[in-house]
Amino acid sequence: MPRVVPLRPGPGASGHCDWEDFRLYYELHGPPAGSPLLLTHGLLLESSCNRDLALALAAQGYRVILLDLLGHGLSSRPRHAKWLRVDLFAEQVAACLDHLGIDKAIIGGVSLGAITSLQFAVAYPQRTQALLLEMPVLERATPAATLMLLPVLGAAGLGRPLLRATNALARALPEPKRNILRTARNAGSNPPEDIAAMIHGLIAGPTVPPRRDRMRIAVPTLIIGHGGDWLHNLEDARVLAREIPGAKFVIARSILELRLRPQRLLPKILRFLESARASAAA
Repeated sequence: MPRVVPLRPGPGASGHCDWEDFRLYYELHGPPAGSPLLLTHGLLLESSCNRDLALALAAQGYRVILLDLLGHGLSSRPRHAKWLRVDLFAEQVAACLDHLGIDKAIIGGVSLGAITSLQFAVAYPQRTQALLLEMPVLERATPAATLMLLPVLGAAGLGRPLLRATNALARALPEPKRNILRTARNAGSNPPEDIAAMIHGLIAGPTVPPRRDRMRIAVPTLIIGHGGDWLHNLEDARVLAREIPGAKFVIARSILELRLRPQRLLPKILRFLESARASAAA
């Protein structure tokens, strides 16, 4: 059995699993016999960005695993882009499931976590029970991603003294009680070397699977998109919902609706998960 240690804050446990020569941090929420559901986070973020959602789903009987991808959160932080690619993040999801003795799970995530889930579904179709994809980043987002990420990459290289000062300021802030604020604080604490490595890995490696592979995904899928965001392009989410056979599509009112006001979206997610679980049982 994997070794887990008490987790604070919130009910659950945490531990580490191995991938290659690195350690990956994970959290467990919900009953051990619940249907397994693994969630991953966005770029430069960590598992706490999904913790409120995990607690809500755990209260409904799901066994929710929150994984810090390599280079993020409490996982190992190599500073070479060759380790920080989306296809390798999918391998890390598989390694976490192996460690926990889980053969098949619902896989999901937000932004980077959404495209990691797509890569996992293509690489490990037999291990994917369903997909829960929030704010996927696809081809239409490429210009916006380039405009946003390249200046950050440049600042992480040329503006390191300023970024280190910003990191120190973020670390000096008191620990926030709300998970979304804790996520923002910890993202601001990332050292510039880590930021540069993560962005470099995202740019250098494969990101989303090609369209022909996305169209072969044959599991229940729920896609959550929102408007007014060039990076998480709403049309990308719409197109993905048309590409994956039978996918369901929900529009959030804002980028933070699920984190701050989940009352409207959470019932839709739970209905989808129950339907996916019934399909798997059938």
